[in-house]
Amino acid sequence: MNNDQSQSIEISVEQAKLLGSAQRVKIIKTLVDTAKTSKQVADELGESPGSIHYHIQKLYEGGLIDLVETRTVGGIVEKYYKSKAKWFNSHGKQLMDPILADDYEAATSTKMSLRMQLSLEQREEMEADFKALLEKWVEISIATKGESTQEYAIGIKVISAEAPK
Repeated sequence: MNNDQSQSIEISVEQAKLLGSAQRVKIIKTLVDTAKTSKQVADELGESPGSIHYHIQKLYEGGLIDLVETRTVGGIVEKYYKSKAKWFNSHGKQLMDPILADDYEAATSTKMSLRMQLSLEQREEMEADFKALLEKWVEISIATKGESTQEYAIGIKVISAEAPK
């Protein structure tokens, strides 16, 4: 298992598809720092244990979370899961989330882009800022239990304007 949870790990496009759900992103977030059972995650997210168990099984089968401990308490087997990383990265031409494709027709969409000149250190700082911003909003989405919400896909792509050597 990856010990530095702040680092991203490479995943396949198939694994990336498992993260095409806001619910699963919230589950990953709850399992980054502490191993938890499906019931503990469900309680934290204010969701049904059955639904959370289903999503945790998919994430586990997909290799994005690890089963780190099994305890038997009063004849009940408790399985504790932990995320392999906080961030996941997938290479290739296929988008990690098909909703982010330019031709996806959505009820609402905002597209922002610009170019800037940055040093390597500045680019790394900006990427860290983007990660912190996204983490902040995942936390906010976890805290908005029971409110009327809509799922959104957010993608940030920082790419060099230079061709590869």
